[in-house]
Amino acid sequence: MATIKDARRVVTTHDETGKAVILLDGPTPHRTVREATGTVAHNIWITDSTPAEMTGKQDRAARKIGIAPPRGGSIIRVLDIPPEGDLSRFKIGELQAQLGPEHSSPKARPPRHPFMHRTRTIDYAIILEGEIDMLLDDSEVHLKAGDVVVQRATNHAWVNHGKEPCRIAFVLIDSQEP
Repeated sequence: MATIKDARRVVTTHDETGKAVILLDGPTPHRTVREATGTVAHNIWITDSTPAEMTGKQDRAARKIGIAPPRGGSIIRVLDIPPEGDLSRFKIGELQAQLGPEHSSPKARPPRHPFMHRTRTIDYAIILEGEIDMLLDDSEVHLKAGDVVVQRATNHAWVNHGKEPCRIAFVLIDSQEP
């Protein structure tokens, strides 16, 4: 299996004179590994509101956060999803149960995969490396590097049937309930 490399982030700001400068440049230290699946999340940046706050020199990704962004905010992360492997140790709906009731909807169908979940967000997902399948309630689509998904608060699961990890850049923006 290929080695997962760090996700480099370059964050800009303004200095005291208003000149554009680099605030951060290097691998993000905000990396979470889901031990059960081997999925690695590299959190790049988080905002708490729209429009986003643009002042300050703090690292806005330096906090613990779940999958969804803060209410009214956004998050960008790079996710490395390893090949699926044996799912027998997971129950159907396990990820949805871990996320809690705010990640389900009375309109949603029962999950058909252990990693099926939903966020009340509009998500822009860009496949950077590898291949992956996106499962929906009763269909699935195969995606390759260069493909872009606009996901609108739908039930879904990411399933890597391949032999190599798949790297996806995600931008999640808080949205209204569909």
